[in-house]
Order: sequence, then C-alpha cells, then structure tokens
Amino acid sequence: MLEEVERWLSARSWSVRDRPIQQLMGAKHAGGQSVSVVLPALDEEATVGDIVSVIRRELMERVPLVDELVVVDSGSRDRTSEVAAAAGARVVHRDTILPRVPAVPGKGEVLWRSLLVTGGDIVCFVDADLREFRADFVSGIVGPLLTDPDVHLVKAMYDRPLGAAPGQGGRVTELMARPLLNMHWPRLAGFVQPLGGEYAARRSLLEQLPFPVGYGVELGMLVDALHLVGLDALAQVDVGVRRHRHQDGQALGRMSAAIYRTAQLRLARGHLVRPALTQFERGADGFEPRTYSVDTEERPPMTEIAEYAARRVA
Repeated sequence: MLEEVERWLSARSWSVRDRPIQQLMGAKHAGGQSVSVVLPALDEEATVGDIVSVIRRELMERVPLVDELVVVDSGSRDRTSEVAAAAGARVVHRDTILPRVPAVPGKGEVLWRSLLVTGGDIVCFVDADLREFRADFVSGIVGPLLTDPDVHLVKAMYDRPLGAAPGQGGRVTELMARPLLNMHWPRLAGFVQPLGGEYAARRSLLEQLPFPVGYGVELGMLVDALHLVGLDALAQVDVGVRRHRHQDGQALGRMSAAIYRTAQLRLARGHLVRPALTQFERGADGFEPRTYSVDTEERPPMTEIAEYAARRVA
C-alpha cells in the first residue's frame, strides 16, 4: 500500500462513535448547514418504510439533524411509494424530475435527478433495501462533513455478511472494484467499501460530477472526486454491519460489466468495442444465451443543467 494511503487511513478513517450526536448538532448549528437524505428505491416495499421511520424518529424528531428526507421512486411495481409516504418521507417519482430529459433505468440516474428535488448543503444517499437499519448509518457519514470543512465526501464502511458467513458479502467489490482501484487508482485502495450505497457529500462537489446512469455510479463518483478535490477531502466511517438483499450471480455479472465500463471510460475515455454482456442460463434444450446492454450513458454535472442553474438563482 502507498505511504500516502497509509497516512490517509490514519487521518481519514473514523468510527461512528468518534462524533456523538450532540457534537454534530452543535456543528450543524454553528455552520448553518442543511442535510438532505435521499433513498433511491425500486420495489423496496419490504424495507423502505422501516428505514424512513428510523430516520424520521431518530434524526428529525428526536434531534433535528436531517432537514429533509426524500424517496425517489424509479418505477416500482409494488407499494414502495405508498409505504415510504406513510412512514413520513416525501416521495418523488423519477420521471417527474427534469421531464424534458427522458429518464433511463439505473441507480445513478435516480441519484443525479435527486439533486434537483433536494436543497441540502449536504446530501446523504442510503440504499432502500437495508435491513436492521440504524440511524448512525446517516449520522456517521454526515458527521465529518459537519465538523471538518476540508472533508467533501464520506463513504460508510461496514461488515457485509452473506447469509451466516461473515464478511462474504460485497462480491463485486472484491472481484471487480477492488482490483481495478488497486491497479489503476491506488490512492483509493484504502476504501473498505468503495461500492457501498451509503455515502454523503457536499452539494458543491456533487453538482460538479458526472453521474454514470447505472451501477457504475459509486466507482465513477469516487474516481472523479479524487481528481476534483484530492484524497484528503475523502473519508470513511465505520458504522458496523450492513444487512441487505443479495442479488444472484448473473445480476452481479451485469453489475460488474457496468463498473468495468465506468472504469474504462475514466482510464481512456476511449471507444467501447462492444457495450454488451452475454450470459447463459440452462433451458429445456441446454444453455441459452441472454445478452444485456451495458450502460454507456452518463449524465453531465448538474451545474450544466439550465433548470438547476435557474433554481439556484431563484
């Protein structure tokens, strides 16, 4: 590991216990910073309500750390929107945000659009499929942004059990993202969960970043933030254990392809020879090919969107 990364790990890796909630409230009051929490959601009726309820109870009613809580529904076919609204979130449908730009499927698309319907100086993203959710997933990663003006983006780090096996979750991280980062962006090798969906950042940073529309958004954001603000402006906080719904191997393959494509563009900004991934499923007559397109689109920095600029002026 690079000496610079070793120093970064000592200086920019914390525990959620390092910043008690009252310290965060004092820093929030002194700095006058507002906090938005965004949950991108697609068919998450089983978990989104509990997450919203915890954030409202612990971080909005008990202490006013969070100023707004928004669930962006990206086309759920279940009761995700109804459950989230009943639990106390403001629910916005992806397709109603910036309607002049047709929406495409993908997590990054939802995160990008969420900047237009939130107002916080600090924006915190939380995946909507978490189980046994705790409020310190939010307070932990927001904390360094409230207390240290030199920090611009904070990722959560945690254990990711796979069933009863501790530490076996995050398969795409270990098989795809971590090797890519260590080989091509070794200054980012200290991130424990580079692909984790729980992270917070200053709006002033997010609005300058391009957003890959799909699963490559977390890796792309980390790499682009490194180039824009430098390693010392990035940090991570240990929030314990993350439990969530795991995807099957083929879904992870498609996720890996999108992440590799995101890395490829940032390495060379070159031509994609074949932006597709063929996988195989056993059918009645043997193995049958299934070909999926790999996300090849990115959304521009939000500062280039006229509606966003107009909103800021207003």
